[in-house]
Amino acid sequence: MEEIQSQSDNYRSSSSSASSPASRVPSSNFFYLRKPGSLRQPISFEDSPEWEDTDADVRVEEGGDSINAATAPVSPSLSKLNSGSLPSPPMPEGAAVTRKTAGASVVWKDLAVTIKGKRKYSDKIVKSSNGYALPGTMTVIMGPAKSGKSTLLRAIAGRLHPSAKMYGEVIINGAKTRLLYGSYGFVDRETTLIGSLTVREYLYYSALLQLPGFFCQKKSVVEEAIQAMSLGDYANKLIGGHCYMKGLARGERRRVSIARELVMRPRILFIDEPLYHLDSVSALLMMVTLKKLASTGCTLIFTIYQSSTEVFGLFDRICLLSNGNTLFFGETLACLQHFSNAGFPCPIMQSPSDHFLRAINTDFDRIIAMCKNWQDDNGDFSSVNMDTAVAIRTLEATYKSSADAAAVETMMLRLTEKEGPLLKSKGKASNATRIAVLTWRSLLIMSREWKYYWLRLILYMILTLCIGTVFSGLGHSLSSVVKRVAAIFVFVSFTSLLSIAGVPALLKEVKIYASEESNQHSGALVFLFGQLLSSIPFLFLISISSSLVFYFLIGLRDGFSLLMYFVLNFFMCLFVNEGLLLAVTSFWQNIFWSILTLVTIHVVMMLSAGYLRIRNELPRPMWKYPLSYIAFHTYSIQGLLENEYLGTNFAVGQVRTISGLQALHSAYDISQSSNSKWENLLVLFLMAIGYRILVFVLLHFHVRKNVSLHRIWQCRKSTT
Repeated sequence: MEEIQSQSDNYRSSSSSASSPASRVPSSNFFYLRKPGSLRQPISFEDSPEWEDTDADVRVEEGGDSINAATAPVSPSLSKLNSGSLPSPPMPEGAAVTRKTAGASVVWKDLAVTIKGKRKYSDKIVKSSNGYALPGTMTVIMGPAKSGKSTLLRAIAGRLHPSAKMYGEVIINGAKTRLLYGSYGFVDRETTLIGSLTVREYLYYSALLQLPGFFCQKKSVVEEAIQAMSLGDYANKLIGGHCYMKGLARGERRRVSIARELVMRPRILFIDEPLYHLDSVSALLMMVTLKKLASTGCTLIFTIYQSSTEVFGLFDRICLLSNGNTLFFGETLACLQHFSNAGFPCPIMQSPSDHFLRAINTDFDRIIAMCKNWQDDNGDFSSVNMDTAVAIRTLEATYKSSADAAAVETMMLRLTEKEGPLLKSKGKASNATRIAVLTWRSLLIMSREWKYYWLRLILYMILTLCIGTVFSGLGHSLSSVVKRVAAIFVFVSFTSLLSIAGVPALLKEVKIYASEESNQHSGALVFLFGQLLSSIPFLFLISISSSLVFYFLIGLRDGFSLLMYFVLNFFMCLFVNEGLLLAVTSFWQNIFWSILTLVTIHVVMMLSAGYLRIRNELPRPMWKYPLSYIAFHTYSIQGLLENEYLGTNFAVGQVRTISGLQALHSAYDISQSSNSKWENLLVLFLMAIGYRILVFVLLHFHVRKNVSLHRIWQCRKSTT
C-alpha cells in the first residue's frame, strides 16, 4: 500500500493543472450537449423500475405496417456529484421520434470468460464483471486495446464461440434466459456491406431476409430504420466502398450496418466499436444518432476504445475494463469522481476518455521507457511518470470499497428480485422466401458489378476469338483431327483457367454470407441455392456466346443438335468449375491462397486430362487414379470430341475408310459408344452436384468456424 500511495502522490503532483479532486469534476458546460430541459434523462441508481410501468403496450395496427408502443417515462433524477446534477443531452432539433419501443433491462453478475490456451480454458479474458443496462440508456464498455471489451459484449449477448467458456449469470428483465432471435440486434466491428446496392435497397433486402410476412409490409420498417439512423439524405445513394464505385463515407456506412439490425425492431442493441475508423465529426454524429435511438426506449450496449469530450458526455453509464478486470461501473460523472478519489484527477484540458486510458493502459510504460532520455534533457514528458500497474491496482481497490460499487449491487438486486415480461422470439422468413430474395438480390448485384460476370464475359470473348483465329481453316480431312483435338483442349482448359478472375467476386459473396449468417439472416443451404440460381443465367450467357464464336471460327460440323450439345457441354463445364471456385474460396477465404490453389488444381487437371498423354498410359498411382477421373477436363473434352466425330468417316487410301471415333480411339483412347457423350455429360452434372455439396459442408462448418476463430483470436490477444 505504501508503494501505491507513493505512486498516486507522484502522479497527483505531476498534473500541474490538477489542484484538488473536487476541481476535477466538470461543470455543466463541460459537456456542451447536456442542457436543462432535455427530452430524455438516464435512469439513476435511485430509480427502481417497476415492470408494470416499463412494459410496453404494443398494438399492431391492421395491415401490420406499423407498431404503436408506449413506454414508461424515465425518471429524471441523476446521481448527485459534488452537490451538482447534470441533465442528459437533448435530441437534435427537429428530430421527431415517431415510434417507441419497449426496451429491456440487462444484468450481468460475476461474469467471467475463459478460452482454451495451452491448458484447457487457461486464458481468462474477462474476470468477474458486474453491471447492468436499462431501457432508454446507453451503456458503454470502455478500455484500452486487448482489455476484453468485445469478449464481455459477446458474453452478454450470448454470442461466444463454443471454445470459450462463460461463468456467471446474464439476467434479462429479471429472468435468467437467453436472448432469442429478433429480441436483440448485434453489430460487429466490421460488417460486409453490398456496395452495388443503394441504402434503401440493402435495408429492404435485409428486411425480407429477416422478417416474416408479405413484401409490402417491410417498407415501413425500412423507412423507420432509415430515419432512426439519420440516413434519409443517403437512402437512394449507392453504398459503394470500391475504388471504382464511389459511395458513402465510413460514418454513413457504419450507420447502415446498424440500421440493418434495426429492421427487426430489437429491444436490446449490441454494437462492437460503433466509432471504429471514424473521424471526430462522424463519431459525434454517430453518437448523437444512437442517443436519439436510445430515446425511443431501446437498450444500447456497445464497446468503445476512445472518445472525444463531446462524445463522452453522451454516455449514460460506463464499464471501464483493463486486462479483463472491471475498474469501474457507474454513471459517467461518477467515473470522473472515482478517478479523483483514487488520486488520479482529470486535467482540465484533457478528454476524460484519454485520461482514463492513459491511467490504465500498460503500453504507456513502454512509451515512458522510450522517452526517458528525452525526458532527462527536456523535462517531464507530459505527466506519464507513474507505474500503470500500480494505478490499475489502486483504481480496482478503490472501486471495490466505494459507494459506487455498493450502488451497483443494490441496483442489480432490484432488477433481479422480480421477473418482468419475457422477450419473445420473432418469426423468421421462410427458407423459400430467403432463397427467392437472395436469388433476386444476387442477380441485381451481378448485373451491376462488372467484375462478377461482365468482365469474365469480355475476357472469354477475347480468348475465344484468339483461339478461333489461330485454329481457323482446318478443313475436315483426317490430317485435321489432331489439330481439332488441340483446339478443343485449348478451348476447354484455357477458358476454365480464365474463370479464376471471378475469385474476388465469390470471396465477397462468402464474406457477405458469413456476416449475415452470424446474425441468423441467412443459412448455408439458402445461400447455396440463391447463388446457384442467380449464377445460371450469366454462366449460360457466357457459354452460348463463347461457344458460338468458337464453333463457327473453327468450322465444326454443321447441325443444330450438335451445336446445342456443344453449348450444353461447355455450360456444364463452367458449372462444375464454378463449384470448384466456390469450394476453394470458401475453404481459404483469402484471395491469394485461393488463386494459388486454383491455378495449381487447373494445371494438374490439364496434365491428367488425357490429351498430353492418353489416360491408359498415365502412371497409375496418382495420375491415372484418381487425378484423371477427378479432372472435369477429361469428361468435357471427350464429350466434345465424340460430339464432333460421331458418325463421321475418313478415307484411308482409295478403298478403305475409318470412322472418326476409330481415329480418335487409337490416338486419344476415346470410347466408340454412341451414348458415351451423354455419359460424359452426366458425369459433369454429378460433379457439379458434388462440388455444391462440398460447398455446403464448408459453409456450414468451416466458414462459421473461421469467423468464430477470428473473434477468439482477437480475444486471445488480450492475454498476450
